[in-house]
Amino acid sequence: QVHVVESGGGLVQAGGSLRLSCAVSGRTLSSYSMGWFRQAPGKEREFVAAVSWRGGSTYYPHSVKGRFTISADNAKNTVFLQMNSLKPEDTAVYYCAAGLTGGMIATAEYEYDYWGQGTQVTVSS
Repeated sequence: QVHVVESGGGLVQAGGSLRLSCAVSGRTLSSYSMGWFRQAPGKEREFVAAVSWRGGSTYYPHSVKGRFTISADNAKNTVFLQMNSLKPEDTAVYYCAAGLTGGMIATAEYEYDYWGQGTQVTVSS
């Protein structure tokens, strides 16, 4: 069993920054894609960022490109999401997930197998 635990959420003013952390344990992670998703009340879960643990490549949707950065500390089995220039529309529960993809980066929800409990991010105007 792979365990995923997010932390670092909170309340921040628009234009501010926040860093989320994702601690992963249980298995060797080199064959996984690690991703961040978010879900606002009444809306579908949305892809935010992904990194291939094996290759180190990253991918972002247009909505966060240039503002968010995903990174991984392989020695500590920890993934980070640095969020800058935050907007009220970024308000959501943020989830970290791990997908067994053979090292290929993944952006779709169905490609991920293990999910954290979520951490709330609220951006005030």
